[in-house]
Amino acid sequence: MTWLRALREVVRSGLTVERTRLEPLIALRAAAGVAIVIGLALWLDSPAYAASAAFGAFSAGSSTFQRSWRPRKVIALAAGAGLGISTFVGYVASGHTATFLLLLAAWAFLAGMAWAVGSTAGIVATTTVAIMMVTVTLPTSVQGALEHAGVIAFGGLVQATLILLFPIRRWGAHRDALADALAAMADYARRLRHDPTAAFGPEPMMTARSAAAVTPSQARTRPSVLHGPRGLAEHIRPALAAVADPRVGAAAEGPERDRARELLNAAADVLDAAARSIRHGTPVEVPAEAMQPLLIDAGDEVLTGPARQAAITLADLLIEVLDTADSGMSHHESAFAGEAQLIRPTMFRLVPVVLGAVRRELHRDSRVLRHAVRLAAVAALGYLLGTALPLGHGYWVPVTSVMVMRPDFHQTYARAVARFTGTLVGVGLATAVVQVAHPGANVSGGLAVVSAALMYLLMRTGYVASQSFAAAYVVLLLGMAGEALQQTVRDRLLLTLLGGVLAMLAYVLLPAWETPQLLDRLADYLTANGRYAAAVVRSFAEPDDRRLADVRHTLLASREANATWDESLRRAKQEPVRHRGLNRREAEEAQEALESLGRAAMLLETHLPEHGARPVREAARFADALEADTAQAARAVRERRNPDWRRVEDALDAWESDGDGGDPVVRRGAELLLGALEELAAAVARTPLERDVESSREQ
Repeated sequence: MTWLRALREVVRSGLTVERTRLEPLIALRAAAGVAIVIGLALWLDSPAYAASAAFGAFSAGSSTFQRSWRPRKVIALAAGAGLGISTFVGYVASGHTATFLLLLAAWAFLAGMAWAVGSTAGIVATTTVAIMMVTVTLPTSVQGALEHAGVIAFGGLVQATLILLFPIRRWGAHRDALADALAAMADYARRLRHDPTAAFGPEPMMTARSAAAVTPSQARTRPSVLHGPRGLAEHIRPALAAVADPRVGAAAEGPERDRARELLNAAADVLDAAARSIRHGTPVEVPAEAMQPLLIDAGDEVLTGPARQAAITLADLLIEVLDTADSGMSHHESAFAGEAQLIRPTMFRLVPVVLGAVRRELHRDSRVLRHAVRLAAVAALGYLLGTALPLGHGYWVPVTSVMVMRPDFHQTYARAVARFTGTLVGVGLATAVVQVAHPGANVSGGLAVVSAALMYLLMRTGYVASQSFAAAYVVLLLGMAGEALQQTVRDRLLLTLLGGVLAMLAYVLLPAWETPQLLDRLADYLTANGRYAAAVVRSFAEPDDRRLADVRHTLLASREANATWDESLRRAKQEPVRHRGLNRREAEEAQEALESLGRAAMLLETHLPEHGARPVREAARFADALEADTAQAARAVRERRNPDWRRVEDALDAWESDGDGGDPVVRRGAELLLGALEELAAAVARTPLERDVESSREQ
């Protein structure tokens, strides 16, 4: 993608307003926390003090809207504590410019490294950097530092208390994650009716699994329905594919295909009904006509062989989904060894986990490390630049830069565009209101609370919409504190623009492009998929519970590698650089081949043997060859060499030459695996001349 096209996409993305489900009650509760803090501060002290105190409640309330599976009150308390500490240390160091700059750079670097833990930690940590640069403009003393830090932390406590006293849709995010996974499965079933080899992305199941990990305190109060259906969904996905795929399931045409479509449509209706029940906490309601196709008649059933076996498995699982959605109890939990209860560490026990995640990012090619370095440099440089300019509120330069910067190119640039646009709209609206109405401190505080409520309400519709009301909120607070309105409008627009430009330049000077990492991501995806496929095939050679646990472990690793590759490819398509070793067409063809490899393994997973079944001895040699060849091919992909599958081909030839090859479904699955590997080799085996021609076509 050229720079011009990339910038056009950035502007379009930054100005996009998304249609999403609003949460007015939660927004009202967070705004109430801001109102309480402003009201108490106005009553006990002064408007200027109230403006300072409101930052804590406002930022802590914002943090509770970030995607996290921990209780919102814990997030609010953690954000309030971080904001208070940041305020105090900033006050203490602000008396000496050099000391403060060193502290600011170090604090920003640590905030950037917090992205190693996740986006929620990174965003909350970034907020503490911003508040450090804002609150140091107030009068400084150790006593004042403690006082203001305490008041700001108190804002987080107020938000946490309101969440505790007025719980709204408790476990709502967890219910949505599980319901979304079942709804995605229903959509998958409907797509299989028309495309028997349709792909199923890993994100819904990964999100549901992440939501299933709870702290010990959460585990004691979690509704049982949030535990069982996820395990059933993991079994339903391969069963759906096994029924639909004509290579191992129903025939491509004729009565079998009609029966498969009927069964898939019924499965979609059942899964949708279960999703609605879990999302809203209501009884399951399924039309009677949707249940009829799930009855597999022993005498009149059209499906035969492996297709009939997969249909019986699918029908049993769907009926259990309905029972589990009502009772929350599942008989399939034991199928996932060691996963019956996914435990999330508490906040105190999270420290070694955080340190480990940060340590893993301390290498030259780390996207997180580069972001941390950029954040530290921009925060310090922006603060110096804002202070040197003959404008008021110079801290808005580094604050804007810090708040818009993200570890990847597209988000950083899109947020810079959105922040300036939102600031322009928000400041203009707030200015018009203040100039026409001339509100006093109390009315300005009330209008600021309304702006905060609207920002919370629209936070998930896009950065430009929420930033408009965030800008209005700040202008109204400054007006309440007695700041010059004309100075606020003029300076904030100019300084916001300057801060956004500074963030953009920082990414150009120290980029962390995803495009050069594509070959490594592809190799990781190939390795993980190869191990998963090998574990599935090996289970037929050694049918025991230990092998089933290996299948589950490698499936999760494959799913993670798949999601990483998808995200890497998405970012690469948005970047104004190109990869000379892997063009877009090759990347897409390689992805299709690896999806075929994973799909073939998933089809075999539907027919995994029970403990004590007759071993398929030929499967062991094939599994070993498959794992060895995919590992060697991954190295070849990284080194831009053509992969080959000699061991796999020899193992399959030996298998086919054996008169007693065991279960024909397993052998057919092995053929599908080899076919997917050959597709991958064809996708990446291009000459340099072909790559150059293809790359020129993409420009």
